[in-house]
Amino acid sequence: MTEQSSSRGGPFGWTPGRIRALLRSQRPRARRLRARLAILTGAVAIGLAATVFALAADACGEIFTGMARRYRWLPLVTTPLSFGALVWLTRRYVPLARGSGIPQVMAAQADPEAATRSLVSLPTVIGKAALTLAAVLSGASVGREGPTVQIAAAVMGLTHRILRVPLRAGVLIAGGAAGVAAAFNTPLAGLLFAIEELASAYEQKVTLLVVGAIVIAGMVAQSVQGDYLYFGLVGAHMPIGSALLVAGVAGLVGGVSGGAFARVMLALANGAHPLAAWSKRRPVWFAVGCGVVVAVLGCVTGLTWGTGYSAARAMIGGVDAPLWFGPVKLLATLATAIAGLPGGIFAPSLAVGAGIGNLLRPIFSDSPASAVVILGMVGYFAGVVRAPLTAVIILAETTGSRGLMLPMFATAFVADGASQFICREKLYHGLARTFALPLHK
Repeated sequence: MTEQSSSRGGPFGWTPGRIRALLRSQRPRARRLRARLAILTGAVAIGLAATVFALAADACGEIFTGMARRYRWLPLVTTPLSFGALVWLTRRYVPLARGSGIPQVMAAQADPEAATRSLVSLPTVIGKAALTLAAVLSGASVGREGPTVQIAAAVMGLTHRILRVPLRAGVLIAGGAAGVAAAFNTPLAGLLFAIEELASAYEQKVTLLVVGAIVIAGMVAQSVQGDYLYFGLVGAHMPIGSALLVAGVAGLVGGVSGGAFARVMLALANGAHPLAAWSKRRPVWFAVGCGVVVAVLGCVTGLTWGTGYSAARAMIGGVDAPLWFGPVKLLATLATAIAGLPGGIFAPSLAVGAGIGNLLRPIFSDSPASAVVILGMVGYFAGVVRAPLTAVIILAETTGSRGLMLPMFATAFVADGASQFICREKLYHGLARTFALPLHK
């Protein structure tokens, strides 16, 4: 090699200056590549995390069920003590892990980067997962879907931080929606939930981000868990005339009941009720009291523990259930939700809705029992969450009852309207205000 060629960077002319110039010219493309890689990696990780969390929650539920069958009255002691201990641990170590997890993701959109150190940080969601599993072990009426949303958003935040990609609110929306899709194996429901709930003002540019994350997370979860329907294939249908009549009643009853649930939740969460002040002064003792309610209901009935998935699936299949199941399960879920321990309300709300549908079965004895139960589930879920499209698609995708689509839409919109008369503010939006991030000037 000659001295001249060396001064020019060798025979190919690769001088340090030219290399730096090349890197600068490729920097925007590299940033886009890292951003796409962060989404792809995050979506795969969400599918795996949702699957592991689901399997762990199911195992914990089976452990508690076995214990409760063998020692029927033991939960009268263990459940209240567990509620108190879980609330103390939550408030002491991971205060941002309390409750569902969906309000945290909604609040995190105000400042996504700051949220990765608080609302959707790794320590917060690790605590969230562990304490939710402990709540399931204690017999609490909780679901895993809400916590999965918070965990999924944290996973997206982590992959972006590792790859040094700026985190945007749309990424948190995509992560949370992917969590719903992976938890229920319902891709369309995840997309609609992102539009109706997670995004306060949905932007068109987020669409491909959300859809891509949902598809990837759903495929990963499905490849691990297999192709399944959450409640099994039902395929229920009924004549349009009777269907619309049932839809109106189920929507009204479900909307009023769901709106009442949301109103009590918000009154206690936002301090608009005298009991709220006492619960904030004595949170552990309040949780113990809530645990007593859950334990008494569970021990006496034997049916209100946990998510209520088995009872709901049995009622969808046409199995007779006690008419009191819906109201009692609603009370158990409310007592669990206001206690302040981590855990979601998606699955328990579907179980309550099945109980409401079961209440309506004697009134509409000429209609297929499974169809009436499903419409009850749509009505109550839409009444609680105030996301009618999500309610319809979740039930359509988890039961395969696409023949009921029109009655389900009618039920959901009636329920949404009825719920507004009872509770003006949407549940998750109201709860998100309790997690509002401080403004940085």
